[in-house]
Amino acid sequence: MTRSNGQERVPPAVEVPEVRPYVSLQYRAAPPPRRPGSLLLAVVLFVLTVGSTVVAGTEFALAYTSIRAPFMADSGTFAAILSDPGVLLLGVPFSFTLLGILLAHELGHFFACRYYGIAASFPYFIPAPTIIGTMGAFIRIRSPIVNRKALFDVGLAGPVVGFLFAVPALAIALAHSKVVPAAQVDSTIIFGHPLLERLLTAVFHPGVPMESVFLHPVGRAAWVGLFATALNLIPIGQLDGGHILYALASEKHRRVSLAFVLLLVPLGLKFWAGWLFWSALLMFLGFRHPPLINRWEPIDGQRRVWGAIALVIFLLCFMPAPFVLLE
Repeated sequence: MTRSNGQERVPPAVEVPEVRPYVSLQYRAAPPPRRPGSLLLAVVLFVLTVGSTVVAGTEFALAYTSIRAPFMADSGTFAAILSDPGVLLLGVPFSFTLLGILLAHELGHFFACRYYGIAASFPYFIPAPTIIGTMGAFIRIRSPIVNRKALFDVGLAGPVVGFLFAVPALAIALAHSKVVPAAQVDSTIIFGHPLLERLLTAVFHPGVPMESVFLHPVGRAAWVGLFATALNLIPIGQLDGGHILYALASEKHRRVSLAFVLLLVPLGLKFWAGWLFWSALLMFLGFRHPPLINRWEPIDGQRRVWGAIALVIFLLCFMPAPFVLLE
């Protein structure tokens, strides 16, 4: 307060801008108790998925041993299993490699949630009568996520850990894979080749065309792990890539999600019809992302670097045409 000519001078009014609360929430609350039966359900689903992936792995192993295309109509795999159940042991390397990669992925999410005190279920596997014996695995997050750092770490941990398990499995398998000219001539299913597989093939089989490398079943399991990693890293909705995108730029999350959903349509029309299913499913689920408790705390530079690493992992794993079905 100042005075002039004996009269009180009132300072002019000052407009105070809105200040967003910036609170660094560093605490990690203890997660609430788990629901009864969740561990039992997770174990049951895991055991069933072991069985379904062992059967799928047996077909890959018999095809590899016989140097024939897998899943041919007259393969005789089920007849061989019925006559000698011990043949299922051939499917164990595929099953354990695939489940190991998927479990590593989900445990990456799980332990990141535990670190930040976020309630999450145990990993749930999905057994299915598909050519790989499963529809993947997932965990359910049951409590709010505090801030961008926690969301980023939870979203990134799964793909990175799963990728780190898949790379050596694929490298070892490629080193021991057979070189068979025109190996896929009689195949009813042609598997695509992610960039990482092409790079490793150039290292272990220089000068050999991709179509002539008859991939070992362990390598096929690693291939599935890479495909699952690519799917999860697509920056849409509540996929892992969507979580990472929301943590880095929440204001762009909805627009980028919509753009990628629309991008899947031409990919589905030109390369693989499965992209049309994923586009429709993700559109149906919507792009709304659950809000954070503290959405104003910015992400740090180190995590932005990891965001770029996640993009590189996505490019190494992505395939425009993962499967091509031949008549």
